[in-house]
Amino acid sequence: MAANGHRSVPHAADARVQAWGSTREACLAEAVLGMVECFAEVSGVRPTAVDRLLFEPGSDEDLLVELLDEIVRGLEVAGRVPVDVEVETADDGGLEVRAAVAPLTDVDVVGATPKGVSRQGLRIGPDARGWSCTAIVDV
Repeated sequence: MAANGHRSVPHAADARVQAWGSTREACLAEAVLGMVECFAEVSGVRPTAVDRLLFEPGSDEDLLVELLDEIVRGLEVAGRVPVDVEVETADDGGLEVRAAVAPLTDVDVVGATPKGVSRQGLRIGPDARGWSCTAIVDV
């Protein structure tokens, strides 16, 4: 398995996103990219802006859900899709996220857009190779 990566398995009413990374932050960034892959082809798409997102300290599970839900909100409210993501731990233990985004109209939509993230089946934590997570995204 590569140091950082993701895969998604779409279903009729949801999609399972699995991500892994050498660090928690890399894993979270890959989870975002995995969720995007469920509905959009973004390779070769140039970002037009950078969204900066700040998250209060919380459990790893809460931060994963909050991060993915915020990406869904950006999609629904502003029609913006992340094409690249960087995640760092803030000094207070929260997260600082920089998402290079492009308009939804600039990407090839290949599936139903996400509506939210389920807490059912949610998992994130360290493993033998770094960090991994699983989330079910409602579409």
